[in-house]
Amino acid sequence: MSEPITLDRLEGHLTFFSKMYDAVRIVDPVRKRVMECRGNAVDQTEEICYEYWKDRRICENCISVRAYHNDKSFMKLEQSPDAIIMVTALPIQTKEQPAVLELMKNATDSMMIGTGNYSDGRLMRNIVSDINHLVITDQLTSLYNRRFVSDRLPVDIIQATIDESPLSVIFMDIDNFKEINDTYGHAVGDLVLQQVSDVIKRNIRGSCDWSARYGGDEFLICLTNTTSHEAYRVAERIRRGVQTAIPTKKETIQLTVSLGIHTMEETKLTPEELISLADRKMYEAKNSGKNRTMGDVEAELA
Repeated sequence: MSEPITLDRLEGHLTFFSKMYDAVRIVDPVRKRVMECRGNAVDQTEEICYEYWKDRRICENCISVRAYHNDKSFMKLEQSPDAIIMVTALPIQTKEQPAVLELMKNATDSMMIGTGNYSDGRLMRNIVSDINHLVITDQLTSLYNRRFVSDRLPVDIIQATIDESPLSVIFMDIDNFKEINDTYGHAVGDLVLQQVSDVIKRNIRGSCDWSARYGGDEFLICLTNTTSHEAYRVAERIRRGVQTAIPTKKETIQLTVSLGIHTMEETKLTPEELISLADRKMYEAKNSGKNRTMGDVEAELA
């Protein structure tokens, strides 16, 4: 087993690495900042790591986050406006803060898949985009998957902490979903999951919020810069939107969901704590009769 990468092992080697790669940098994968290596310490800069891709948004399939969380190296293809890049992310052991070494090499002219006309790189770009999307997407609902939650929620918590803005999480469960599957079959159960997902998508801001199928019939929704009052209104729109009869061959199903909300404001929480608190509220909704939203403000806004 190879020894872990530390800052003292990196010192003096970054210039050499630059001879083999088109770009070499150290990043903080959670705060999304490029870092400078000075001796045995790293200093955070104001440069945002994903600005390299000219995309103005956080990479959905961030392997640097994965390298940090799993403490092992990962590789992926990424694309800038002008090139397809092979990125290798290696975790660095530091005492102060998360750090990952990113090694980037232009693979535009060397990556070929199948046959066809590659003169403009369009086919390869589509493949790169599709692969990165599939890694973090639930195939049935087209929402994000649990892997995306693990990668993205810590980043949003850090950003909310820096901005001193509220961050709300909604945890949602479909009422009586097992009975629906047992009575009507899994094909109808899949239809239910897809319809619920469509309702969620219609009621959140695509530019800054996101939602994921957390597992089975459970969904997690993250609302950035959203107060508990605002989150309650979003949750209620979703709850009312789900109450749609879904036709089967013999009869219809009256579909309902239970939702729990927790908003992180003054007290800072880890992703696990934030999800757990929202999950606890969801179970309160279940135990109170289902088909309802539970949070800190439901009595006031009901």
